[in-house]
Amino acid sequence: MRDYTRTSILTLLVLFSFLSNSFSQGYRIEATIKGMRDSTFVIGHYNRNATQFVPKDTAKADANGKMVFEGTTPLPGGLYMILFPGNQKLIELIYSGQEPNFSIEVDTTDMIGTLQVKGSKENELFINYRKELANGSKEIEALSKQNTPEAKVKLKTIQDGFGTYRQQLLKNNPESFTAKLLKMSADPEIPAAPKLPNGKADSMWVFNYYKAHYWDAFDFSDPRIVNTPFLEPKMERYFKNLVVQVPDSIIKDADMIIKKVSVNKDIKAWTVFYITNQYENPKTVGTEAVWVHMANKYYLSGEMGVTEDVKKRIAEKVATLKDLLVNKTFPALTLTDPTGKKVSVQTVQANYTVLFFYAPSCGHCKEASPLLKEFYDKNKANGIKVMAVATEHNVDEWKAFVKTYHLEELINGFDALKQIDFNRKFDVVTTPTIYILDKNKKIIARKMPVEQLEDFLNYYQNKMAKAKI
Repeated sequence: MRDYTRTSILTLLVLFSFLSNSFSQGYRIEATIKGMRDSTFVIGHYNRNATQFVPKDTAKADANGKMVFEGTTPLPGGLYMILFPGNQKLIELIYSGQEPNFSIEVDTTDMIGTLQVKGSKENELFINYRKELANGSKEIEALSKQNTPEAKVKLKTIQDGFGTYRQQLLKNNPESFTAKLLKMSADPEIPAAPKLPNGKADSMWVFNYYKAHYWDAFDFSDPRIVNTPFLEPKMERYFKNLVVQVPDSIIKDADMIIKKVSVNKDIKAWTVFYITNQYENPKTVGTEAVWVHMANKYYLSGEMGVTEDVKKRIAEKVATLKDLLVNKTFPALTLTDPTGKKVSVQTVQANYTVLFFYAPSCGHCKEASPLLKEFYDKNKANGIKVMAVATEHNVDEWKAFVKTYHLEELINGFDALKQIDFNRKFDVVTTPTIYILDKNKKIIARKMPVEQLEDFLNYYQNKMAKAKI
């Protein structure tokens, strides 16, 4: 005889286990915001910086300001916020991914001081830290206005006390996400620097130590760090302030960081994209070589998955840029001048040659041309020549442009045979586009704004002069 009772019990146990697991994967966050009623709130998390917000759920407060954010799909861990109607106020909280059910209560009259939490150890740590910080800040602000010895002593006591409190929190809760957040938001602590022979601290040692330990607090294997406001500002600061802005140095650091973050494929994908994007149209002259390196090593190699269409477009741009980077010899370019004679970049005899690619119909080119003429008139006696290259094919408009903006004394070139793809061949994506070449036709600057021509050439010539000393 079949034991239906046993079968039913086993079935119920399996079903109960399934339902329990399903429930544990969801979330339930109850919030009571006194002073708010019948309003809709949004909960979500940061996304790499303080300006990107990813909404995850909405809830409407009842007449007592109570609302519930609830779902069966797990939320990703990170630093969350509850946004008020109109996005004018917010409440920050931690969702660690390990405490899916908790409640908070706050009064709008004091958003930090009255904030209470139940069911979340992480938020108890986080909220208490914020309260301690807020209280200390108030006292520091008051004491800062008192320029007395007593006030200075109290000020130091408060600062030291908060430092001790912070260190104790980190020591007692090393595995908490709150501790990770606090560490990520702070600079690395630098020990006393060794002394130079003159008795002063070795500032270079300090810089090198700071840079070497800059990422120590980031656990890149933890996917939650993406959902915080710290990753992108830290990355921006690192490449902007700590890396020498020359291709070799940038490339070395880029590869190092990408290797470091490779423990998490999503963080790696973002990091590769972020660095590549920074150097496609860089602010620092001559660093496009970084983009070419990133494109070749991470995208065209197949290491980063992209569609064939995207890969094709990247490959085309690499093919264009590889011969147009700083320190490369500018490719051959032969055109026709207004008299019908051939003019070639390679035959221009000059200490420096400025190539000005423009379109006669381009409004920005019309604004830039008087500045270009002024630059030329001021610097032509110093062996500087300008070759103005029209990228459109209307002869009459070209000649009218030269005459209107008094560019007759420049070397003027026109693609009379209509054979040149200026975009693909010379990376003239927008006009005007400016290159600066030395006497050997080596590229020393590209995509240079016309307003910066004189300053750049002065800087470059001074640098060359110092290098010869």
